Amino acid sequence: AKPARDYLVSRGISEQSIRDCQIGFAPHQWQWLTSQGAEAGHSQKSMESVGLVIRSDKNGKFYDRYRGRVIFPIRDTQSRTVALGGRILPELSDDRSPKYINSPETPIYRKSLILYGLSRSRGAIRDRDLALVVEGYMDVARLVQHGISNVVATSGTALTAEQCRLLSRYSRRVVLVFDGDSAGSTAAERGIEGLLGADLDARVGCL
Repeated sequence: AKPARDYLVSRGISEQSIRDCQIGFAPHQWQWLTSQGAEAGHSQKSMESVGLVIRSDKNGKFYDRYRGRVIFPIRDTQSRTVALGGRILPELSDDRSPKYINSPETPIYRKSLILYGLSRSRGAIRDRDLALVVEGYMDVARLVQHGISNVVATSGTALTAEQCRLLSRYSRRVVLVFDGDSAGSTAAERGIEGLLGADLDARVGCL
């Protein structure tokens, strides 16, 4: 996993943060996880049901969803890993490979009900009565690394009404800290609407 570690360090993520956030790596192989899962006694169908492997339309064989990617575990509020997010290594990126892929909706994962990092940050959010909402996994890791622990991420999706209600369990104040580009501005506008709908004190941090 040295290429993944080198990439993360180049992005300002320390080795301690890699351990703390339990960031992993999926080798650039078609059936690495498929084989590992089989050795651990997991059927290909069960791995398909939680989005770890995909069945080929051409030959019906299973192959890994995540290949050559840095892996971020996505947990529910009980700290159970229910999904994964994967960022492709820059040297493997091409026009056919999206930069990020997330687990699809599965029997144990509904992305509209999950906020990345909330399992770790809910205590800090409650203590400070303030939640910072950022866009991605890297943003969370970097902020936590610098002592800002009351932070969660939307994992690249729009902030949903369910996520806003989830935040309201821990804090009445929420600040959206999104990218300053047009996509970030649009996401912030939509997010503010949802937060106000949940009767939260909603603000936008300008970068």
